[in-house]
Amino acid sequence: MTEATSQDVVRAGVSESEMRERCIHLVFAGDSRRFEAFCSALAAGVPGDTAAVLRGSAVTGVRHDDGAPFDADGPGTSDLDLTLVGASILELFDPESGFYIPGTHSKPLSEKDPGIAPALVPLRRRLMAMVGRPVNIQGTRDWVMFLREHVMGQPYLTLVGKVSGA
Repeated sequence: MTEATSQDVVRAGVSESEMRERCIHLVFAGDSRRFEAFCSALAAGVPGDTAAVLRGSAVTGVRHDDGAPFDADGPGTSDLDLTLVGASILELFDPESGFYIPGTHSKPLSEKDPGIAPALVPLRRRLMAMVGRPVNIQGTRDWVMFLREHVMGQPYLTLVGKVSGA
């Protein structure tokens, strides 16, 4: 992994350069062009005021619940935990069934809850085709990401935009 530089952002003790390198290795088979194409597709599929971050084992290398390595159950078995950050993205989630905290923190758009954000389904399908694994898409506010990083110790890799206050 790369060393953090003075310009490198550190999130919950892990540098973004280290998380990026790990993600490219684990998810994109070491191909940074595939990673950039994924980020470009993501940027094109979300409102301009939305940041996108990747959390979970794709950036840490291990599952949170049991410490197993990424793809421990075989190639393509670990999902990607994609979080879209901003007010306008939350408008795409169903107000009745799409939230843990209404208007603030959504459930993940996933196989478990495929109908909670119909407008994001084409983006999810495109991203899954690009990586050959499940991509779960959650929406949240910037202060939730602040809590996840600073209180819960959860690192995240910024893929698109900038999380305010982070």
